Amino acid sequence: MHGAGTDPLASRLPVTVITGFLGSGKTTLLSRLLRHPDMNRAAVIINEFGEVGLDHELVEASSEQMTLLSNGCLCCTVRTDLQETLRELFVKRRAGEVIDFDRVFVETTGLADPAPILHSLQTDGLLGAQYRLNGVVTLVDAVNGMGSLDAMPEAAKQAALADRLVVTKTDIASAEAVERLEARLRAMNPYAVVSRAAGGALDPGLLREITPSSLKSLAREPNRWLAGADAALQAGEGGGYLRDRVFARGGSGAHDAAIHSFCLWFDRPFTWDTLSASLEVLASLRGPDLLRVKGIVEVAGETGPVAIHGVQHIFHPPVKLQAWQGAERRSRIVFIVRNIPRVSVEALFAAVGMLR
Repeated sequence: MHGAGTDPLASRLPVTVITGFLGSGKTTLLSRLLRHPDMNRAAVIINEFGEVGLDHELVEASSEQMTLLSNGCLCCTVRTDLQETLRELFVKRRAGEVIDFDRVFVETTGLADPAPILHSLQTDGLLGAQYRLNGVVTLVDAVNGMGSLDAMPEAAKQAALADRLVVTKTDIASAEAVERLEARLRAMNPYAVVSRAAGGALDPGLLREITPSSLKSLAREPNRWLAGADAALQAGEGGGYLRDRVFARGGSGAHDAAIHSFCLWFDRPFTWDTLSASLEVLASLRGPDLLRVKGIVEVAGETGPVAIHGVQHIFHPPVKLQAWQGAERRSRIVFIVRNIPRVSVEALFAAVGMLR
């Protein structure tokens, strides 16, 4: 990582990953979303091992891998791997063989780890030129979600990696159960905006622009990019050289007990070398348990802040922003980690001279 280049976000098709544990209502939500007038040029990719296909009212009869839905959207199944499917879709779109889709939804199977999809979009040069990650939407069932989080590490990881958390089946669960689940999810993942869906209905606006679509929008709203984490950080106590707040050390179950979030604040600006070195070492040593990293960072010689974002061992190219917003100009980096003590991360930054 050596500085930031041209706008890496503009003019690329947004890819939204919809994940969630078995029975969380992914297909129901997707079917309802595609009926919305704003979603009539979407391409939908569904893993063929999913629980059920899109409901029959939407799907035209077809034996082909790619199907034109009755509302004008395009649906296809993954028979090889996602990267190949995305490449094929883009080639067909450019050749006029399929609709001129303006967004892609990827529905994963209930047991899927969304991280490899995020890595594919970052590490595959061809895909990165054509698509951009809009975000990860994780559905959690209000009736069975607490049990899934207790019993299945995959469910906890899906929640920790989310940009949007949608609590489903709120119409058939008790109000107390919904509130307890939402509190647990917010503790596990302070980044994510938490919403409710009853009967699979959700405002499409919540999913339209999860990650800013250009440098201009990111520059206008860097704090929106940090989402719920930034508000929680501002409520944190302390000051001085390093400010930290742990959002969740325990949680309600064994799996989210291992997942916790904290923020490091730095009074001293980074150099590009110290920023690169610290993130590269952190990713190489603890990558699998480094679930999410987001930050707004001061780099010496830059007039504005730099946005950084990583998932496990993959970090996106840093994005230069034009100017700081507000009086606070210290670097702040938020971590969602699994089984990594905060002191280990502090020690790494101390080793590159960023902490005393």
